Amino acid sequence: MAMTTHTHTKTPLVSKEMVVPFILLVLCFAAWGAAANMTDPLVKVFSKIFTMSSVQSALVQFSYYGAYFCLAIPAAYINKRFSYKTGVLTGLGMAAMGAFMFYPASQAMTYGFFLAALFVLAGGLSILETSANPYVMGMGNQQSATRRLNLAQSFNPVGTNIGVFLAATLILPSLNIASSDERAAMSAEQLTQVIKAELDAVMVPYVGMACVLVLIWLAIAFTKTPNFCKQKKVSKHVDFRATFKRLFKNTHYRFGVIAQFFNVAAQTCVWTFTIQYVMEALDTNEVTGGTFLQYSMITFLFSRFVMTWLMGFIRPAKLLMATSVIATLLCLYMVQMPTISGVWALVCISACLSLMFPTIYAISLHGLGDDAKLGAAGLVMAILGGAIVPVVQAVFIDTFSVAFSYIVPAGCFIIVAGYAAFDLKTKIRTFNNVAPC
Repeated sequence: MAMTTHTHTKTPLVSKEMVVPFILLVLCFAAWGAAANMTDPLVKVFSKIFTMSSVQSALVQFSYYGAYFCLAIPAAYINKRFSYKTGVLTGLGMAAMGAFMFYPASQAMTYGFFLAALFVLAGGLSILETSANPYVMGMGNQQSATRRLNLAQSFNPVGTNIGVFLAATLILPSLNIASSDERAAMSAEQLTQVIKAELDAVMVPYVGMACVLVLIWLAIAFTKTPNFCKQKKVSKHVDFRATFKRLFKNTHYRFGVIAQFFNVAAQTCVWTFTIQYVMEALDTNEVTGGTFLQYSMITFLFSRFVMTWLMGFIRPAKLLMATSVIATLLCLYMVQMPTISGVWALVCISACLSLMFPTIYAISLHGLGDDAKLGAAGLVMAILGGAIVPVVQAVFIDTFSVAFSYIVPAGCFIIVAGYAAFDLKTKIRTFNNVAPC
């Protein structure tokens, strides 16, 4: 009999004693969604402010997602040696520090300083995400872990919409309309004044985000949570070598990391270059592009709740297969039809994306028990796909066109479909009902 990663039991999705911690973690999901999606428009923003190519401005995503890769293993150590709560607090504190760094970066007016601030911010979010995702999975019956994680992740797009809204209302409209040629013709003093005003607009929402992160940190720090590790007498000994061996031998997990790499790559590519695609297809400006990016985020938000509901009836891997195939077809349509219909196809891809990250995450960690702590780090490190592949797409943009570049995320979605097909072929998957601490 085939084993699925969902259940129809009447047990609550969240343990009674974990309701308040769960709600606070939901705020974390929303917070890092806002931070991530304020970053997407920065590729276009910095390209205009500092007069750079698409490849150079794509270093924004390389810095952001590269930090995820670098900090995931330290996060796993913190979670194993101490607790998920410690990991969450460490991540929130570091993320707040990175967001506050946007103020001195705006005063220095250098691209490198902003990249450094983004790296610190994203490093904190890496620790936060490595800790929060498996923490949520352990807050109840393990048979409902996939639905519980999807529910928590459903609030991530609430944050993404806030992030895009802030970028669309506070950052993009503040960009000076002067073209690169007009900027080159300005005096040094005039150009400095223009750049300073634009960078101040970039700085304000990030400093505001830092203040919010500090408030969430305080709420979590002063909320008591059950110590599951103590209750279950789980060892705090960190044996990375043995855990790595077990994880590497687990085909489901190994393929899951690969799938997550390309899923995050696809998501980052789709949203990072949405503004450019809209501007090219409709011959319009950044503000209109930002509006369609907002439409994408709204679609993503509502679709996540719909997908969580559907998981009560349909095996998650089946939904993953369907959405990844549809997303592939939509990308190919965009390549062929860079018009208003292509733009709406781009918006619809976000409905497909809504399911992918938490579902791949939960399927990959399914049944790993305490190995999920290091396993979660591997899946967060897979976010490196968001650093590497957008640079590849940027090369396609500079060489061909924005429309043709969407062949890159199409290839990524095909790999995600392959993982879904692999899981569907699995006949037996046993549950490990020991929740990770």
